[in-house]
Amino acid sequence: MRAILSLIVALVAAGTSLPAAASDDIAPPPVAAPSGTPECAAGRCEVKLTASQLLGHVERLVSAKKFDEARPLIEALRQAPGYDFQTRFLSAYVAQQTGDLRGAAEQYKAILANDPAQTRVRLELASTMFQLGERQAADRQFRMAEQSGDLTPDVARTIRTVRDVIRQQRAWRFDFSFGLAPDTNINNATSVDTIIARFGDVEIPLELNEEAKAKSGTGQTATVSAGLRLPIARQMSMLVDVDTAGTNYAGSDYDDYSAQLAVGPEIRLGQIASVSLQAIGAQRWFGGDLLTRQGGLRVGAQTQAGPRARLGLQLDMRRTDARFDDAFSGWQGGLYATYERGISRTLVASGGLFARRDWLGDRAWSNRELGGTLGLGGELPLGINFGVSGTVSRALFDAPIQFFSAEPRRDWRLVGRATLGYRKLRFLGFSPQVSYAYTRIATPVSIYDNKRSRFTFALARYF
Repeated sequence: MRAILSLIVALVAAGTSLPAAASDDIAPPPVAAPSGTPECAAGRCEVKLTASQLLGHVERLVSAKKFDEARPLIEALRQAPGYDFQTRFLSAYVAQQTGDLRGAAEQYKAILANDPAQTRVRLELASTMFQLGERQAADRQFRMAEQSGDLTPDVARTIRTVRDVIRQQRAWRFDFSFGLAPDTNINNATSVDTIIARFGDVEIPLELNEEAKAKSGTGQTATVSAGLRLPIARQMSMLVDVDTAGTNYAGSDYDDYSAQLAVGPEIRLGQIASVSLQAIGAQRWFGGDLLTRQGGLRVGAQTQAGPRARLGLQLDMRRTDARFDDAFSGWQGGLYATYERGISRTLVASGGLFARRDWLGDRAWSNRELGGTLGLGGELPLGINFGVSGTVSRALFDAPIQFFSAEPRRDWRLVGRATLGYRKLRFLGFSPQVSYAYTRIATPVSIYDNKRSRFTFALARYF
């Protein structure tokens, strides 16, 4: 503990000067010449200072750790126009240094909500979160600080060392969200009203009844994602990841729930790389019944590809037991390559390629899929965070379904997602978040043509 605290102290000490004012703050007024001689009357003397001179005096008191003397002067400076950012940072820093860690963290978060590009403030927040015992939150802030292009090599190296120590210690995460989800296709049905059926060489159009068409509805939805990193050796940790999601609709016909557990070791290869091997178990329930059960292995590797980039590779192999139809049982395998790069202090761009293969009980459902994905996410001023991503893939099936087509399916698949969150508004730690997801399967076999739009209005908290 002492070692990592000393590293953090050294890290934040590398930026002892006050951060630059936020871009949307009013510029400080020009420095006026002070009245060099004290004005005295009735045995009382006063020295007049400009706001800029007062700021300099406060900074000297804070640097000398004379916090009790600095507090009233900070409050006085708060009255001067154009110094809001400086007073907020100094107030937070004094709170941090005098033991009010929770208050300091809230003030640092408020500053970053308005201007997420303040790297020094982010470093102070990371230090505060670590002292509060919130290691994962501290690691996230240090990671975002790494994206800054203005860090000195020494500071960047220290951040990597601190993050490495954090990862070696026992750490956990717990994310939870709940809300409402309007959906245009809760039964995941075809988007067409008429399909083509084949009887030998004869093709006959058939109109679908209402039960077979897409149904819209609004459900109550919730997600839980939790993880534990338990050190078991100097460069090895045991990873435990749990992910669950569910949506409840009126009645039980279209209720959709899923859960996945992954457990296994991770080996650190120095400060920039790691490999992991996890056993996976997963289940999905639909309409009140167990739909599928899966078990398999996941192998992952990741490394830094420069000061602001990370490269990852993952192989996932699992066996599916489909309880509704043995034709959908079999093996599934996927290979995923991802690349992330910080393009600014607060924005991360990502891209990836993937290849998947399903070897199922019926060749008409077995398929291979190739695709790619692009994404952009991060923090914006005014407390807004966002994420957008898109995936395009091509799926080729092994054999036709003779009743619908003489040729195997050749599908194009499109998935688009967008999320907006507002961190400045919090209730019991939860912040509002809205997301939109669009999926499209374009296929010449009309019954499998599919469109779906889903909004989610949720409250989310990340522990």
